[in-house]
Amino acid sequence: MSERTVLQPTESHPITVTPTGKHVVVRVNGEVVAETDAALTLQESTYPAVQYVPLADVVPSALTRSDTTTYCPYKGEANYYHLSAAGQTVDDAIWTYEQPYDAVDAIAGHVAFYSTKADVSVG
Repeated sequence: MSERTVLQPTESHPITVTPTGKHVVVRVNGEVVAETDAALTLQESTYPAVQYVPLADVVPSALTRSDTTTYCPYKGEANYYHLSAAGQTVDDAIWTYEQPYDAVDAIAGHVAFYSTKADVSVG
């Protein structure tokens, strides 16, 4: 395995993780698959803000571990889950950094949902 580049957030590529402070509900195919008051908002550079929901607040029966992994030089290795809701499975709908880099270690134990595959409402 080759050496992976690890990058730290900078002024030109800032990353912040803050408590969302609002009720977050995630629906897939119209069915609630996650609900929490403990979400974190990750804001990375100019990308849209992402809600990270505690894994414990996702309906366990909706989750199936995927073999997919990706790598982010700022956050680390991401693992994925398929989501089953309303009788359908959405492949790789969730990603999680199980051992995130120190700069974003608050997102450990949390998952994020692709906005194209799930409806995430805040507030």
